Amino acid sequence: MFKNAFWLFGLAVLLFVIFLPGYSRMQDLRQRNRDLHSKIRRLQIENTILEKDARKAQDDPFYKEKVARERMGIVRKGEVPVKVVPQEQ
Repeated sequence: MFKNAFWLFGLAVLLFVIFLPGYSRMQDLRQRNRDLHSKIRRLQIENTILEKDARKAQDDPFYKEKVARERMGIVRKGEVPVKVVPQEQ
């Protein structure tokens, strides 16, 4: 009786040692899969926003002017650019 229990325990330990690395690797891969899915969702949202901005840049003249003024510092003929520098405290 004791001999059978010993062999059963030995078999259980052997199976545990064999399958534990595979199980932990599977859990790591599942977590990585979840992380990648959330990254994909964030990138899809960002892509949608960028596509809307690209459409605006092609079709909307007011948006083109806004981008040119804010990002590129372009002014119309006759305008004087003014740069406001905050004072140090």
